[in-house]
Parts: sequence; structure tokens; C-alpha cells
Amino acid sequence: MNDLDQLYQQVILDHSKERHGEGALETADAESHQVNPTCGDEVTLTVRLQDGKVRAVGWEGDGCSISQASISVMHDLVDGADLATVARLEREFDEMMHSRGKGVPDELLDDLEDGAAFEGTSKYPNRVKCALLGWKALKDAVVQTGTAWPAPADDETTGA
Repeated sequence: MNDLDQLYQQVILDHSKERHGEGALETADAESHQVNPTCGDEVTLTVRLQDGKVRAVGWEGDGCSISQASISVMHDLVDGADLATVARLEREFDEMMHSRGKGVPDELLDDLEDGAAFEGTSKYPNRVKCALLGWKALKDAVVQTGTAWPAPADDETTGA
């Protein structure tokens, strides 16, 4: 295992032990409960939106270290972010998780910050759903508020 793989493994372990954003919000605009039927991971995610931003996100979950760490990292990325940024990050994380270990652009990894630690997980199809569980819950919760999930910006769809 090279130094970068060890660092990424440590990021995942740290986030799975010290879960950022863990705990349901007392007041939330929406809640989404998601289960990964292949392994039993589950999350109940609550979200509060205001002025086009994720003002708060909280969650309670149970499952493997990958699912729990991914939700913790997601919390750090989206808490306080505007919805267009959140949607872009969700698409980037999804792209990385479906890369099957073939790599993604460095700019994408930089944008995902600690989320880049999950790039190696994309090599294991049975773990991809674990890493995407929290993102699925977040997207569902945002839509439950009656807010449309932002479409990609023109520069994202044209590659410009």
C-alpha cells in the first residue's frame, strides 16, 4: 500500500469514528431514510434549507465504515453550501464512485476534499452503494422540501 492509499484509508477510518454532523436536527425541513439492501447500511438524514443554501444537515446511521465515513465527509462538504454547489459535488462524487478505479481528473479530487479518499472504493462495485448512501438521502431530502435539484451548469454539460 502506497503512502497516498494509507492516507486515504486513515481519512475514512477517522471519519467513521468521529462522525461529523451526526445527530438529527431538532427542526428540519425534510427527512429521508435510505437503506442499502445489499449490506444493511442505513441512514436517516435531516436537512434545513434557507435562501438556496443547505443551512444544516444532520444524520443518524448504522453500517460499514465506508457508508458512515462518506456521510460524515458529505456533511463537511455541503453544510452551508448553496444548492448548485451541493448538486455539483454530488455529481462529482457519483462520477468518482462509478470510475471503477480508472481515475478521475485531479480537479475533481481537489473539489471533493476528503471525499477523494473514496476513489479507491470505486474499484469495488459492492461498496459503491455504501459510499453513495448519504448522497442519495441528501438529494431525496432536498427534493422533499419542494426544492428542485439543480441541473448541471452549462459548463458542466459541455465540458467547457
